[in-house]
Amino acid sequence: MTMAVSRYGDFGSSLRDLPRLRTQRRRRESSWDRSGGNEDRITIRPGQTITLADLEGAGSVNHIWMTVAPRDPDTPETADRDFLRKLVLRVYWDGSPTPSVLVPLGDFFGVGHARTVNFASLPLQMSPEDGKAFNSFFHMPFADGARFELTSECDQEVLWFYYYIDYEEFDELEDGLGRFHASWNRQCPTDGVAEDGQGNSELLFEGTNLTGAGNYTILQTTGRGHYVGCVLNVTNLRHTEMWNWYGEGDDMIFVDGEAWPPTLHGTGTEDYFNTAWCPTQAYAAPYHGLTLPGGENWSGQVSTYRFHVEDPVPFSRSIKVTIEHGHANKRSDDLSSTAYWYQETPADHLVLPPVEARLPRLG
Repeated sequence: MTMAVSRYGDFGSSLRDLPRLRTQRRRRESSWDRSGGNEDRITIRPGQTITLADLEGAGSVNHIWMTVAPRDPDTPETADRDFLRKLVLRVYWDGSPTPSVLVPLGDFFGVGHARTVNFASLPLQMSPEDGKAFNSFFHMPFADGARFELTSECDQEVLWFYYYIDYEEFDELEDGLGRFHASWNRQCPTDGVAEDGQGNSELLFEGTNLTGAGNYTILQTTGRGHYVGCVLNVTNLRHTEMWNWYGEGDDMIFVDGEAWPPTLHGTGTEDYFNTAWCPTQAYAAPYHGLTLPGGENWSGQVSTYRFHVEDPVPFSRSIKVTIEHGHANKRSDDLSSTAYWYQETPADHLVLPPVEARLPRLG
């Protein structure tokens, strides 16, 4: 009898597909204590880079669980309480010398501002206690090896880090599967307009944008692939007693170099993230959510997500995913984002701002 070749296959992971018999081999890399004791963690020190997994051959990562905590108790002098922005996750596919995932650790798992909160989406989740357990269910195929690295850019903090990287091992990876990518961006503040002489309604609702120039960029890449979503973080930097909604920014996605107006042109910030009417309530669904709704009058820190699982955005040559910062780009707030996409070959252009430019602010 001829044995089937183990590969990615044409089945999914739904309940309907669970009975299908499979030939791939289940594997895991984790921080388990090799001495047989209960110190099931690694210790990561300031400036240190640790290889979490160095996989050979073909396979697909399909689950990641991680959690991190300071080794030492919190004190008023603690310098690194923003360690979720100071820890950097890098992932390399198929022997590429450049990472396809280059994101601060906390942001990668779906919430910005170096904060955690309980939420559940389909691909990403933060689980109790208080969102400190991080989970990814994105599938990440590779044909010839994968390497996961974690770097601490903390000043002082020594961190305890626990993890699983679960994956399937194949004999081969068939053609037609993209490589998973994630990148981080920030603009603080966005390039808005002065309020001088404008009333509140004029600032927030009037004006025109007929080019898309000046929009905040969530993702810009070239090649062939499909965009599968993002997390957008906002810190409201406008301090006023007047109505202070940070949104009204239309999403505009430019595919394969198309001119303005793009085919994918939306109607407002909360609309793209599938909420409505200037939301103030936390919410989490499989494909969209508002994990941090901000404070009174939309003050402080906001984090929201939209995943294109059922509706990915394909591109053949290039894609630019943008959103206005306020209507007609008139607001000057702190915006940051993580974009997720699949691409035919590993990217070679991802960059991450230095740690000083990643630290969150309260407003």
